Formats: sequence, C-alpha cells, structure tokens
Amino acid sequence: MPTGKLNQRELPVADRAFYGLVWAGTVLTERVGQALTKAHQLPLSWFEVMLWLSQQDEPVSASALGNSTMLSRSQVSRVLDALQARELVTRSPAPHDARSVQVALTPAGRELFAEADATRRACLAPVFTDVLDEADLRALDTIWQKLKKHRQG
Repeated sequence: MPTGKLNQRELPVADRAFYGLVWAGTVLTERVGQALTKAHQLPLSWFEVMLWLSQQDEPVSASALGNSTMLSRSQVSRVLDALQARELVTRSPAPHDARSVQVALTPAGRELFAEADATRRACLAPVFTDVLDEADLRALDTIWQKLKKHRQG
C-alpha cells in the first residue's frame, strides 16, 4: 500500500546533494526573510546589501556592491533607493570618477543592521547553527567556495 512518500534513495547522490542544497536554501531564505520583515520591516535583499556594507570601513562603489551580492544591478539600485529613503545608506559621487557612486551605511543603518543580524542569527540557530557542528560548517564553507570558484558567467 502506498505511503504517500517518495523514495529518494533511488536518486543518484549528485541529485540528492543538489536538491538538498535547493531545499536548504529555499527553507532557510524563507525563514530568515520572514523574520527580518516581521521584526524590522527589512526584506532579505535589503539585509544582504547591508551585510556587505557593514563589513566596509569606507564607502564602496555601487558597482562593486552589485558584483558582491546575489542581486542584479537593477535590483541593487532599487534596494539602495529604498535604503536611502529610510536614511540607512548614503550615496556620494566617487572622488576619482564623478560618474560613479559610492555607498555607505549611516549610523542608523549600522544600528538597524546589528539588530537585524541578531534576528537572523536567532532565527537560524535552531535549524542551522545549533544543528551543525564546526566541522559541518567548515565543510559547507569549503563546498560553497569551491562552487563559487568554478561558476560560469
């Protein structure tokens, strides 16, 4: 009699690994996105941009920011518009190229990022960082780095 469950053991390991990555990314992204929106009215794409900016001591070019995120250039531009409207980032002309724009978090942006990052960490702990040990996390990091190094396009 059918149980209503599919047997994944018949899938090749490469397929199980791929769909596991997709599943984990989808579930964790949705969980974090909902928590950030509920607690801070901060969509995950905004948080990602703020994450990159929070690591910088000096303003960075918008194009460098676009190259670092998982967002398209137009998405980065829209996120920066929204963050600037909330006074969480500043934009200024680049000193060496007036056509370029530099971006930085404002003090209010840094404060909100710190609060949102605490929310993100608390949200992920029971389903990610508390489940995986240091060796697991290092293995995942090694895998991501290897995949990023060989990405195409």
